[in-house]
Amino acid sequence: MVIFNSQKTEKFLFGFLLFTLFWLPLSLGANRPWAWALMQMSFFFIGGVLLLTHKTLLSQLYAKYKLFVIVWLAFLTWQLMNIVPLPFALVEAIRPQRVQFLLNGNIENMESIRSQWLALSFDVGQSDVTFFKSLAYCFLFFISLTLISSAKRLKYTLIVISGAGIFQAVYGSLEVLSGINYSLVFKLPVSHIATGSFVYKNHYANFLLLCLSAAIGYMIASLRVRSGSSARERLRRIVRFWLSNKVLFRIGIIIMVIALVMSRSRMGNSAFFIAMTITATLGLIYFKPRQKSYVALFISMLVIDILIVSSLFGLKQVQQRIEQTNLTQESRDEVITDALPLLSQYGAIGTGGGTFYTVYPQVQSESIQHFYDHAHNEYLQFAIEFGIVGAALLAALVLLCAKNAMSAIRHRRHPLPRGTAFAAVMAVIGIALHSTVDFPLQAPANTAIFIVLLALGALSRDIPMGRQNK
Repeated sequence: MVIFNSQKTEKFLFGFLLFTLFWLPLSLGANRPWAWALMQMSFFFIGGVLLLTHKTLLSQLYAKYKLFVIVWLAFLTWQLMNIVPLPFALVEAIRPQRVQFLLNGNIENMESIRSQWLALSFDVGQSDVTFFKSLAYCFLFFISLTLISSAKRLKYTLIVISGAGIFQAVYGSLEVLSGINYSLVFKLPVSHIATGSFVYKNHYANFLLLCLSAAIGYMIASLRVRSGSSARERLRRIVRFWLSNKVLFRIGIIIMVIALVMSRSRMGNSAFFIAMTITATLGLIYFKPRQKSYVALFISMLVIDILIVSSLFGLKQVQQRIEQTNLTQESRDEVITDALPLLSQYGAIGTGGGTFYTVYPQVQSESIQHFYDHAHNEYLQFAIEFGIVGAALLAALVLLCAKNAMSAIRHRRHPLPRGTAFAAVMAVIGIALHSTVDFPLQAPANTAIFIVLLALGALSRDIPMGRQNK
């Protein structure tokens, strides 16, 4: 365990981290320059103080999480390749399209450009922004591994993420049900679709999916491993349940499911139900000893949350939207088809972080009249912007965290690391599904929560539970 010079400083930093995670979605999903700038400053501040108060932190992190450190450093270094200025002759040899893009048919500027050093990125400004976001996420990942060092803090983290989701669910649902025309935050138009403090409904739905993963994980962490089978003991458990905070969490999960349905997000809802079902099945297979309360929890979610409550708040409308989805009426698939040549053309190195909207017009077909700043497929966009190598490094990070979480699901007997690992695996599956048709990770609030859940998955395998660990 990491020992700090001051316990008060450590507690403050942990509290500040949780506070940052809670307010991020309130600022339009932190999808505005001022919001993600504050986010970056928060994470850099926490990381900087940790480095100052613990001189050997870097060496300890490298010793314990060597693979994660290597993957993160490789990904950041790979991004820098597109940002660092290079001699004109080298850029012209590696990427002649970059020179043609700068000239844009104006040959007169050739001489002035030849005297400059150029970056490979097609939009250096956007690539700089993306790099500093990535650096902030890297800080977030490792400060989470550092600060979340006990069972108590693990619980607090799951509670705060769940609380942020419940707040967003209540706020988004009440906005729609109240019939107001403009939101209380930033005065945005309110329709019959719930978006909370987000602008885009699919970002809102994905945020709820991540928070639901944390909430369900916390519910699993609260289940007792050993319990009596007598009638008196069962009655005691029922009474304890209704007098505990588990009831509030159970109600919170129902509210979040309602808000998710009210978002009318097709893949958001589908990803949640599929991810929950797959992860619940994995738990049913690998959790030992198998708990009756675990089975009861998911049966109650299936019956109460999905079949009863969701039906009252528009689940049929979501089903109709899925059934009525027609590729001839959708342009997202055409954007993906159009963008595929970019992958073959620039996939080796990538066009630079945040440059999809810059390079996509090169291949945009005349039938698409809308402006697309994202590919509506994170896999394709990451591969185009970061190259195949950069995208593979991101995939490696996620898979390493998921591997640790699966190991915890299979081998940990204490319910807390089990529940934490469940939350991480469910979040990974949900994001993996949603990213096939949308861009959920382009909202910094979503990415920050996902990074924390990945970190929880990474540490769930080995985090000590003390005397409680059975």
